[in-house]
Formats: sequence, structure tokens, C-alpha cells
Amino acid sequence: MTGYDPIELKRIRWRSRRGLLELDLVLEKFFAGPFERLTPAEIDAYRSLLDLPDTDFLDIVNGKADLEDPEQMAIVAILRSL
Repeated sequence: MTGYDPIELKRIRWRSRRGLLELDLVLEKFFAGPFERLTPAEIDAYRSLLDLPDTDFLDIVNGKADLEDPEQMAIVAILRSL
């Protein structure tokens, strides 16, 4: 994860705390492993997912909805695998 300020990474982790337990559990697993291997472009795609409302984000992670952006969907694929 070169190229990302450690303070910004902490902000991303903080923004990843959501209001839905099921989503929080997935994101905790994400930060415990796959997040550490993301490229800066993938982190940017993940950050854009954080702008979604919790219920929409959960529906996407659960496979009930998809996004048109292939970069975001690459992150969603990781989240769905957890």
C-alpha cells in the first residue's frame, strides 16, 4: 500500500465502521487481510464504496445488487469472498 498516508488509512478504517453488524463483520475480515494488499487505485475504489448508504452497501456485498464500475466491482468481489 505504498503511496497512501498512514493517517488517511486510519480515516478509511474509521469510515469503514458501519451501522449494520453484518457489514461490519465483513469489513473487519477485509481489513484483517485483503485490505493490506490493495493498490492505491483499489483503495480509491474502496473509498468510493464507503459513500454508499449502509443498506445499499450491504445489498451489494450480499450479491443482491451490482455496480457498473468495474474497479468497484473488483473490490466487491473480494468482499463477497469473505
